[in-house]
Amino acid sequence: MSRSRSEKPARVRVESGRFGKRLIVDETFASLYREEAPGTSCVWDALSAPLLALPPRRRRRILVLGLGGGSVARILRALAPGAEIVGVEFDPEVVAAARAHFEIDALGLELHVEDALVVLRREKRRFDLIVEDVFVGRGDAVHKPGWLPHPGLDLAARRLARGGLLVSNTLDEAPAVSAALGHRFPGLLSIEVEDYDNRVFVAGPATLDARQLRSAVAAAPVLSEGLPLLRFRKVRRPAALGNR
Repeated sequence: MSRSRSEKPARVRVESGRFGKRLIVDETFASLYREEAPGTSCVWDALSAPLLALPPRRRRRILVLGLGGGSVARILRALAPGAEIVGVEFDPEVVAAARAHFEIDALGLELHVEDALVVLRREKRRFDLIVEDVFVGRGDAVHKPGWLPHPGLDLAARRLARGGLLVSNTLDEAPAVSAALGHRFPGLLSIEVEDYDNRVFVAGPATLDARQLRSAVAAAPVLSEGLPLLRFRKVRRPAALGNR
C-alpha cells in the first residue's frame, strides 16, 4: 500500500534489514534484534559488556533502565542465564512492539512499564549491575531527561550492592555524567563504539580495569564479534577525589 506525502510514519515502528530488526522510536534507532545471536556489534554490546567485569557470583541481580526493545537485556541474559533481570520502560508502545517483534517475554524479565525515576525512588533491592539507557526527545535532538545525572544517578548508586557497577549511556551529556560518576565512584571507565557518538561510562570500585574488561569481552562468544568496534579507556577522575 502506498503512503501519501502527508502521512507521517508511526513514532514507534519496526524495520527489517540485513542486520536484523530495528526498533525506531521517535526517529531514533532504539534497539536491534538479531535472531541468530544476542550480540549486536553496536552500542548495546558496550552497555552489556561491563557485566563481565564482575565475577560470576556477582552477576545475580541486574536493573536495566530504558529497556527499549530489550537489546541489552538479551545480551545480559546470554551472559548470565540465571540472573534476576529487572527491566524498566516508560513507553507502553515500545513494550508492545518489543513483545510482538523482539521476543522480549522469552527473556524472563521482571518488567515495569513506568518512569525509571519513580522506580528508583521506590526500589529497595540492591543490584550487582545497573544499566541506565534513558533518553527522551526526537531524532537528532534526543537527550537525557532533566533528572539525569542528578538525582537519577545518585539514586541508582544507592541501589548498588557493594562492589556493584553503574553503567550510563550518554551523548552530549557525557561531560556531566562523567563528572557525576567520577565524584561518587573510585573507578571509572568509558567505552566508545566506532561510528557512533555514544559514550558509555562504567563506574564502580577502584579495581575496574579497561584492559581486563576488554580481555573478558574477547573471551566471551556472545560479545567477541563486536570487539573490534569497541574502545575501552580509563577516565581520569577529578583531582579532589583522587587526593582524598
